[in-house]
Amino acid sequence: MNTVNNSNSAILKEMGISEWVSKDAMPLASTEAPLDSSAQSKPRGTWWFFGSKPKGEAEVLFQNLIRVLGLRTDEWLWQEPVNKSKLAKPDNALPIVSIAFGGQAVQAMTGERDTLDELRETILELSIEGLEEIPLIPSFTLEHYISKPQDKRLLWQDLLLAKSVLQSL
Repeated sequence: MNTVNNSNSAILKEMGISEWVSKDAMPLASTEAPLDSSAQSKPRGTWWFFGSKPKGEAEVLFQNLIRVLGLRTDEWLWQEPVNKSKLAKPDNALPIVSIAFGGQAVQAMTGERDTLDELRETILELSIEGLEEIPLIPSFTLEHYISKPQDKRLLWQDLLLAKSVLQSL
């Protein structure tokens, strides 16, 4: 486990991002009972990512994000923006948070016409027939973050916002 944490720290450092530590990751006080290990293996929520399929360095960045977020393969889905009627809630009843990478993805999924600069740091709603409103966080494309590494902090802010939204659901 320590190797994973060191690897995640190295990835964040390479991205120029300060490491964020969840309160849940803090050591328990000796008066508290240890967490049930079976509860830790259960998915905490589902992440939907929308945008053009990442390639090359952008794909590596995305895989690093998945690793840093600690997501298992059953906890996330990447999809190019499509007809929303083709999206279906996963079999589990877990809450969903979504991130749209790029202005075109945001527009395709929400119908918003404002610029991505105006929409960033807001929580939009993804409406899918038969499902509750799903929070959607707008972000720049992964290629943007590769070409402008100084903006990777914005990506980290978007991920933290999405994580906090998911925890509040």
